[in-house]
Amino acid sequence: MQQITPFHVAIPVHNLDDCRTFYRDVLECEEGRSSDHWVDFNLFGHQLVIHYKPKSEEELHTNPVDGKNVPVPHYGVVLPWETFESFSEKLKSKGIEFIIEPYIRFKGEVGEQATMFFLDPAGNALEFKAFKDMGQLFAK
Repeated sequence: MQQITPFHVAIPVHNLDDCRTFYRDVLECEEGRSSDHWVDFNLFGHQLVIHYKPKSEEELHTNPVDGKNVPVPHYGVVLPWETFESFSEKLKSKGIEFIIEPYIRFKGEVGEQATMFFLDPAGNALEFKAFKDMGQLFAK
């Protein structure tokens, strides 16, 4: 697999202080530059920026995947297997309320992966996943 370059994603949050605390203290992301309207974070080597936006009344939309209701949109990182396991345990110990508890998706099939979903304080859906065989990332 070729070397991966960091992605950049900017997401809306209606409470900058609550989300800053969540990403910094709960997910333990290193904080970078900031202003009174946005904050940069290091999310497993990728650049995540939270930007203030007034609260929306949109409801969470989901699509079925492997018998679960997967929130759309969502973002996250594909982690090494061991990192996923320790990260999911850390989140459980911090009382994260999962939309989809950590489990193995597509067990015994092409693309088998560990996955979990939860929301940040602004209602943005996050998915973290891992493959024992990273060659399965784009397998059909």
